[in-house]
Amino acid sequence: MATSTAFALAFVSALASASSPLILSRLEMFPAQIAPPEIISDKAPSVLSALPLAPVSSPIASSFEPEFSTKIAANSSQAPQSGGQLYVQRLAALQIGKLYTRLPSDSFAEIWRGAALQPTYQQWRNLLAQESKAVSKRGSDRDLAILLGDSLSLWFPCDRLQSSRIWLNQGISGDTTWNILARLPDLAETRPSEIYLMAGVNDLKMGATDTEIVWNIQRIITKLQEMHPNARIIVESILPTRSPRIPNARIAGINAQLKAIAQRASASYLDLYAEFVDQDGQILSEYTTDGVHLSAQGYATWQSVFQESGSKVAALPISD
Repeated sequence: MATSTAFALAFVSALASASSPLILSRLEMFPAQIAPPEIISDKAPSVLSALPLAPVSSPIASSFEPEFSTKIAANSSQAPQSGGQLYVQRLAALQIGKLYTRLPSDSFAEIWRGAALQPTYQQWRNLLAQESKAVSKRGSDRDLAILLGDSLSLWFPCDRLQSSRIWLNQGISGDTTWNILARLPDLAETRPSEIYLMAGVNDLKMGATDTEIVWNIQRIITKLQEMHPNARIIVESILPTRSPRIPNARIAGINAQLKAIAQRASASYLDLYAEFVDQDGQILSEYTTDGVHLSAQGYATWQSVFQESGSKVAALPISD
């Protein structure tokens, strides 16, 4: 291993095992600075005016912060098991000029396995911005696909992604449509061929209205199309949950509106909801670890829907 690479990994390893606020703050040195969140306009897109929506009330403030989760059940014992472990793995990959999605799921295990740090939302955002910056400098003509969303996208298993493509995972745990809007400028130079968008469940948890969620996703589609006119935008339905904090009764209606705005915007719509919902309107119990996040079987079903729809995201045959 080259001396510079060995030094970089040793430094990341030291950061991973350190718990003091001073050492943890050093993680901010790696990612590039990112632009501050934009001010959200009070004017709803014209596309929404044709939909049967309730009148638009004052939007949630653009500084609306997501409820951030730092730990989640991973789908493989060989892969990172917490947000902190995954963060360290991705940081270590960047230090040797790689994206973690291009590496085995247990890469840098000797570094991340004992990770004690818990990155903040801003540290996650900075790391994802740095990954976007790195991929924008690629010299390869290989297609780039982006997963954009919250923790459901964040934890999509890398070994279920098609290896012939470059994958940029831009999911952040707890993220809302408002925060996704604010970080879209980080993707401006990435030149993707496909962008998969799933968002809205955390907005519901935090009290957003249907109108606010649909309006924001319309704005995300519009901005992505402006930045990447040749990219295919795939809007994925919001999944049902078993959380008492998330009103499942509203999800089907929101999804119907998402399908309509995707069609109007010449984007694609992928209906995952129908494959995940039970007769009571909740997510099937075998597809979730905690009522919101997905189990290995849940991700296998997600992959299966991709396969059936002809999406290039699917990489592996579905196994029981």
